[in-house]
Amino acid sequence: MQPPEVRYAKSGDVNIAYSVVGNGPFDLVFVVGSVFTALEYAWEGPPAEFFTKLASFSRLILFDKRGTGLSDRVADFASSAVRIDDIRAVMDAAGSKRAAVLGVSEGGPLAVLFAATYPERTAALVLYGTGASYRLADDYPWAMDEAAREQAAATREQRWGDPEYLTGLLRNFAPSIAEDPEVQRWWAGYARRSASPHDAAHLSRMNSDLDARHALPTVQAPTLVLHWRDEVVFDLAEAHYLADHIPGAELVVLEGRDHAWFVNPDPIAEEIERFLTGVWDRGEWNAVEPDRVLATILFTDIVGSTAKAIELGDARWGAVLAEHHGVVRRQLARFQGRELDTAGDGFFASFDGPARAIRCADAIRHGVRELGLEIRAGLHTGECEVIEGKIGGIAVHIGARVAHNAEPGEVLVSGTVRDLVAGSGIAFTERGVAELKGVPGEWRLFALADAAR
Repeated sequence: MQPPEVRYAKSGDVNIAYSVVGNGPFDLVFVVGSVFTALEYAWEGPPAEFFTKLASFSRLILFDKRGTGLSDRVADFASSAVRIDDIRAVMDAAGSKRAAVLGVSEGGPLAVLFAATYPERTAALVLYGTGASYRLADDYPWAMDEAAREQAAATREQRWGDPEYLTGLLRNFAPSIAEDPEVQRWWAGYARRSASPHDAAHLSRMNSDLDARHALPTVQAPTLVLHWRDEVVFDLAEAHYLADHIPGAELVVLEGRDHAWFVNPDPIAEEIERFLTGVWDRGEWNAVEPDRVLATILFTDIVGSTAKAIELGDARWGAVLAEHHGVVRRQLARFQGRELDTAGDGFFASFDGPARAIRCADAIRHGVRELGLEIRAGLHTGECEVIEGKIGGIAVHIGARVAHNAEPGEVLVSGTVRDLVAGSGIAFTERGVAELKGVPGEWRLFALADAAR
């Protein structure tokens, strides 16, 4: 099969290369894993058969992640929040309102976060050869520790052009075909076309921050988890973890050991076709009103508003307050925030991306300083209940409590928000651990650096 035409989707300032192949009744977005994502060159090797099989029953949407393949090279690969926004941008450009999302390897956590953030765009979720997190934790013992991850990234940069090193990676990912000289030749070219040595190492470091554990219970789409019984890149226990924590997920364990999705495509494609066709035939594909969504909550209020009102008097204070509201609403529109409530001098808003929420809060605090005002702002990302178009739940209460702990002129975020934007270049100062009134447990808080813009 000839490689399909490559087009470009605009995600912020970055051009994301994508292709569409097949004309099946439903859309399937493939979120490839690791650094190997050379959109055109993939068709010259084993991936062509897998893509062809998927395109036989779907309208398949493929893309190169930012900084890789034919997409724009970038100084920073950005956070997971920005990368899931790239998926949305590709779907928009491809004319896909609702699709199944297939996440492979590192693409698995990204697919989970996308499904949790955009439930109205996600008809089904398929996770192949992946896990929930790349972070070693007491409740997630399968990830590499920080020192091992850094050593792997450094080695990748030093030896990216070394045929022996690349063949070693192939033996790890695809042992069944790793000794084939033609496959080795294609694989080396695939690696070189996917990324430079520096970018390959940088993406490896970025991936080590991926963690979708908190989002798993939020996933509402029908979900299939696929895993080879004896593969060595991801532990089978990680597949069980995904299936146990995503409501209603189906786990299928295949007999085999190759992590690479293109080695033995038949059983993988057959299971994906069975699952997605079932979702389609049962009439479960059409969008339903989500009752939960992963959202970033922003609360702001003016510091010392009562004293300022007394100082200025009713008329002048009313004018200043109107200007303040104008600043906030302009920034909400600029960063795609949704105003949910306004009470006096405070705003309550939500965002589908934490990086945009942080930059919006930062722009608001700088903007209102020109009016002689200071605000305090708090942000938290979590599962929210959707009731008659409005959102509520514990995540909203946490966001309000985080804001209450902020100092004048400070944008304070929960540890969840900080973790989600890791790698975005947004800088924070640790504020320690706090107890949030009415919220169980202790919470790590971080203050946004004043020069964050």
